Amino acid sequence: MFKRKRSTIKSKVKDISPSEAQDLIQNNKDNPSFLLLDVRTPEEFQQSHLNGAKLIDFYANNFTKEIMELDKSKKYLIYCRTGVRSSKTMKLMEKAGFKEVYNLSGGITRWNKSGLPH
Repeated sequence: MFKRKRSTIKSKVKDISPSEAQDLIQNNKDNPSFLLLDVRTPEEFQQSHLNGAKLIDFYANNFTKEIMELDKSKKYLIYCRTGVRSSKTMKLMEKAGFKEVYNLSGGITRWNKSGLPH
């Protein structure tokens, strides 16, 4: 009798600090499989955003559809203003089977207070 081998692939879904997020961005700046997601409103995004971020408005009617159309095998760093919307997005993505999703804890507000560049 053969035993089925269990998959050892674990998902990486967690909150990270601004300094950890900066390291993640720097270490993946040339990685086409890395995506920085801003889930704030277009108005918030226009005021300021992290360089290279893609906007998907959390409050838009098609938000869930847009998230589900993303490639589940890619690595994502998500942020919003204070971390609430991005945390909810991270949970949605984990439930949908995304393998590597990081949430910027405290959002862009905490990033700015840390004095990190955009």
